[in-house]
Amino acid sequence: MSDDDGLYAYRPNPTGYGNDVEKSSARIGNYENVRIRGLETSPETSLHRGLKARHISMIAIGGALGTGLIIGTGKALAQAGPGSLLISYCFVGILVYGVMASLGEMAAWLPMSAGFTGYATRYCHPSLGFALGWTYWFKYIITTPNQLTAAALVIQYWCPRDKVNPGVFIAIFLVTILVVNYLGIELFGELEFWLSSFKVIIIVGIIIFSLCIACGGGPNGDAPGFRYWHNPGAFAELYQTGSLGKFLGFWSVMVNATFAYLGTELVGVTAGEAQNPRRSIPKAIKLTFFRILFFYCLSVFLVGMIVPYNSKELTFANKQTTGANASPFVVAATIAGVKVLPHIINGCILVFVFSASNSDLYIASRTLYGLASDDAAPAIFKRTNSRGVPYPALFLCAAIACLAFMNASTASTVVFGYFVNLVTIFGILTWISILVTYLFFLRARRAQNIPDSAMPYVAPQGFWGTVACLFFTILIALTKNFDVFVHTPARKFDYKNFITGYLGIPLYIILLFGHMLVTKSKGVPAHEADFYTGKEIIDAQENEYLEEQEAKRATRQGWNKFYDRYISWLF
Repeated sequence: MSDDDGLYAYRPNPTGYGNDVEKSSARIGNYENVRIRGLETSPETSLHRGLKARHISMIAIGGALGTGLIIGTGKALAQAGPGSLLISYCFVGILVYGVMASLGEMAAWLPMSAGFTGYATRYCHPSLGFALGWTYWFKYIITTPNQLTAAALVIQYWCPRDKVNPGVFIAIFLVTILVVNYLGIELFGELEFWLSSFKVIIIVGIIIFSLCIACGGGPNGDAPGFRYWHNPGAFAELYQTGSLGKFLGFWSVMVNATFAYLGTELVGVTAGEAQNPRRSIPKAIKLTFFRILFFYCLSVFLVGMIVPYNSKELTFANKQTTGANASPFVVAATIAGVKVLPHIINGCILVFVFSASNSDLYIASRTLYGLASDDAAPAIFKRTNSRGVPYPALFLCAAIACLAFMNASTASTVVFGYFVNLVTIFGILTWISILVTYLFFLRARRAQNIPDSAMPYVAPQGFWGTVACLFFTILIALTKNFDVFVHTPARKFDYKNFITGYLGIPLYIILLFGHMLVTKSKGVPAHEADFYTGKEIIDAQENEYLEEQEAKRATRQGWNKFYDRYISWLF
């Protein structure tokens, strides 16, 4: 090995993964341009590392905070009661942490451009990477137009459909998020930082408001405290009476909580564009766990104190699909005599869904880029412009987002609703795939005697904790539409929800085994898993970044020095 090759050598992989490595004479920074499957370094295909630690941290929590908390908790409370609501959200929060920590350990060791797809391909099975990547992309190209539709519906709170067609607002939002994503990762990261910060402020405000109402700070002076936990009770009956009905209510909230948390894993997609990802990704994951406990668990605990699950207003709210009237916190304000809150909540929901549509388009484009980087999609989708934006992938995803215009016609809204129900299962399948990938990663790491001390970050739940998370996540996936099997005189078998709710599972299996049959790919043996190809490049990037930061820190004055000393620890 020559002096020139000192930092850029790679360890060959007997599985054949190393065969995807090609060297050229081009240079990026201080290291050679290396073609590595799942890790792009060419100027024509590489992303820019423009996401700072504070961007990563707030994007992580922003992915978790959404309408699922402000709106979805109302339906969950009505179906199951405050006790089931609190237990379910806390329990699923622990599962989420298991998923995030597993992803964090893999991302901190080798932050790959291909994200989830690359980890599954490298450490488990190429077919798993293929199925995971395409189903995750499919989820986000549908949720993006869904969020755009939600934004248009929220605006109808002030501007009814008969005055302005919702397609006008859909077009405005779509063009805006396309421009934000096209102008580069720095702009996207900065915008999402402030939008996520706004989300945090809103949730904190809602928590304070709920606490004041619970303690008698509302206009009517009533302090409910734990009254509603005793009457009508902590656990509501759903579909059946007695213990079975209470259990069905509890399990319905488990499913609801899972969907509320979907999106937290998106921080793993940002690893390819993060500055110093080995520090920023694990730190964001740790902070996300505690923020989830604080924001979600405290919020659902308080909403259970201020709204009885049998409230007539709550029943009305559950008939709304979106907007302030569907929020249990607005119901609480109505009960307490507060009149201004609905408009405020509606404005906040508008910001929430705009942020969600912006990040969803980002994730969709980067997932398609990652598939191309992992050789699971046409190579054109990994091309980037001078700003490091994968513009072919972005334009395709934006074009598909035009599906949102279907909702400009009321006749197609029902069909689109079933379409959304079809792909929501892919979010849970993503968690399952990440956990499976991590189990293989951990097995391979132990087989090759790579100790915990060599890892930048180690998932605290270990092997058996991951197995437990995997078990419950699979159980939730299989029972997500359990209500179609519950028969009462007033309920018949809903075959449409059954098909759209579970069709995602066989589609995932077809992608998995279809790829396996066509490509004849095989699983990665534990002792042959490739931990080192491309690691030297990441090491060199990290050292270069740390040296630059140290030089800047030595000369910083004023606000920058104040930020480093007193504020940066928050992120």
